[in-house]
Amino acid sequence: MDLDWLKDFLALAESRTFSRAAEARHVTQPAFSRRIRALEDWIGAALFLRGPQGAELTPAGAHFRPLAEALLQGLDRARRETQAAGEARAAPLAIAATHALSFTFFPGWIRRHMQADATGAISLVSDSMAACEAMMLAGEVHFLLCHHHPDAPTRLDADRVAGIPVGGDVLVPVSAPEAAGRPRWPLPPAPGQKARLLAYGEASGLGRILAAHQARRGDGAGFETVFTAHLAATLLTMAQEGHGVAWLPLTMAEEALAAGRLVRAGPESEAVPVGIRLYRAPGCRNRAADALWAALGGAPAAEG
Repeated sequence: MDLDWLKDFLALAESRTFSRAAEARHVTQPAFSRRIRALEDWIGAALFLRGPQGAELTPAGAHFRPLAEALLQGLDRARRETQAAGEARAAPLAIAATHALSFTFFPGWIRRHMQADATGAISLVSDSMAACEAMMLAGEVHFLLCHHHPDAPTRLDADRVAGIPVGGDVLVPVSAPEAAGRPRWPLPPAPGQKARLLAYGEASGLGRILAAHQARRGDGAGFETVFTAHLAATLLTMAQEGHGVAWLPLTMAEEALAAGRLVRAGPESEAVPVGIRLYRAPGCRNRAADALWAALGGAPAAEG
């Protein structure tokens, strides 16, 4: 049983319409309906009467509603109390960072903002954006460091998860050069051809950003995806080997660009400015996390 099902159930019991409840839960209506059905299958009873006027609780649903509310409240209280009991002054500061930022941005950034003798141990977990989001929402890390673009979707609800800007970068299209120094895979491509795209996988935050940017511009049809990977470092290697064009963070690609192993594949208009944000897990009370958040100017975390 997924805890999100309980939250979905309570949202539908409150709004009484699938469309409004799905919107409140930030999922599509078909996905929301499937999750409600999964909860009913797990319980073994219908919880809602579905009709043209919306959804009404069945007797079983009315019985289950206060139990679901109490269960979620109890789990949240247990999590907070257990977290508080397990904290100590020397507890590690746990930060999840996307792969690209973990070895380009993070080392210098943490050195500038934290004193080693005051911080204690730092635990850095490097993974895809999807995995980092899951770790943060599960309460496994205090912070998430990731690229950000206003058009790209995330699982981090702005009303629940505080985030502040800590830097910036730009995604630039790059290609291996030809002998004359021109890009082997230029943008825009020659008439009648498609650009060979080295693409990010679905779990990649940079992939979400690039997909949102291309959708807004309406130019996704001009690309032929020839390779997909979650890691920007993998796409960097593939681009240098001449397999296609990749949008890479400039902080990652600048050394290869300076050495001539890569060249810009298109004009400046093809670049995608992105932010770098630090998100704080809800209810985080670790002292080192408090110190870092305060040093960055973040608002104090709410108690409880």
